[in-house]
Amino acid sequence: MITAILLMGGTGERFGSETPKQFINLSGKKIYLHTLDAFLPFSEFKEILLVCHSDHLATVQKEVASPRIRVIPGGATRQESTYRALLACHPGTTHVVIHDAVRPFVSANIIEANLEALKTHDAVDTCIPSADTIVHAEHFDTITSIPNRAQFLRGQTPQSFSYPLLLEAHKKAVQKDYSDDCRLVLDLKHPVHIVSGLEDNIKITNELDLFIAEQLMRRKSRPLFPPLHSLQGKTFVITGGTGGIGSALAELLKKEGATPLILSKSSPSYPVDLTNFTATQTLFDSLGPIDGLINCVGHLSLKPFHTLTPEEMDHLIASNLHSLLYSCRCAHIRPGGHIINLSSSSFSRGRKGYTLYSSAKAAIVNFTQGLAEECPDLHINAIAPQRTDTPMRLENFPNENRSTLLSPKEVAKEILNLLRQKGTTAALIEVRKK
Repeated sequence: MITAILLMGGTGERFGSETPKQFINLSGKKIYLHTLDAFLPFSEFKEILLVCHSDHLATVQKEVASPRIRVIPGGATRQESTYRALLACHPGTTHVVIHDAVRPFVSANIIEANLEALKTHDAVDTCIPSADTIVHAEHFDTITSIPNRAQFLRGQTPQSFSYPLLLEAHKKAVQKDYSDDCRLVLDLKHPVHIVSGLEDNIKITNELDLFIAEQLMRRKSRPLFPPLHSLQGKTFVITGGTGGIGSALAELLKKEGATPLILSKSSPSYPVDLTNFTATQTLFDSLGPIDGLINCVGHLSLKPFHTLTPEEMDHLIASNLHSLLYSCRCAHIRPGGHIINLSSSSFSRGRKGYTLYSSAKAAIVNFTQGLAEECPDLHINAIAPQRTDTPMRLENFPNENRSTLLSPKEVAKEILNLLRQKGTTAALIEVRKK
């Protein structure tokens, strides 16, 4: 019987925040919940113990209600928290897998490697090589020696053990503030096997780590949950859906038995100037409750910023940002419904010739993640497709090799999958050409 132990008892002192880092939102979801998601699919874990500060016990218990999960109070140190978890384990426990709750990018392969290694080893550590030179200094201001880097690794978690072995190591520990369970096992002269970790398996301890974590989240190109929910009979509004991605999505929704309502200036059924708040509000009020809003509206025009007139700047900002904001503000979306905002690959850095377009796309990503936190009853996500073969794209880049572009249908399929999700929110999903 294997028990997973997630250590999340930190107080946030090193992070410099009143909120402990494990409870900070990462892409709209608390860090420890991302970590928990990595362990829940493994049926090998008959129980998962969350070891947290007593001040947060009640909150965590509400957030993770599951018969497989128990929440227990931690101690003053990491070692004490681990020891308390060991004492709290089910009497039949044979092995434990211990992980930092602030390492949300632990991969399934790393967890599998730990479980496999436990079949033949009583102690397992997850490690990666060091890309930096290792320096030994007896005093911090002077180098004593520079050892061979190849002989030194960087330790991560999970760390996995035979339950009786680790319990014995903790009971015999002379020093009570070790921050590494493998150290305690080594003190018993017991060998520790190594499995390979990954550079991505970072521990979030400061603001820089959180920034890096947000970038790593961007690389998740697929939703976390299987798309199993039917769209039959549902109603979705698509802004700017008369061409390109929006038009392709409308066709796919019809095939799913859903009703797409296309809103734009040129829409034959629902013509509206989405840059006008009053007109947008009036139309959405007339539509009533809907199951989702997909914002595909946008305008791209290649022109150096210093040559733009004030009217052109206002038009670009209104078309690419205000129309989306107004639609999100005015739409009446049923609980559990969706908002999907289209950004683009240009959100990650400003682009010469279309600075306002790319900056609006960056704003859309931040707006989407913030709105997801404000509206937990909805699924609110952003899609950032690579360069796509749309009329708008071809008008601005007529000589571009179309074989290198995504098709609108490819992007529409990703949006469709996301609409069939329950549980994915505040995600930024990048769509790349296969």
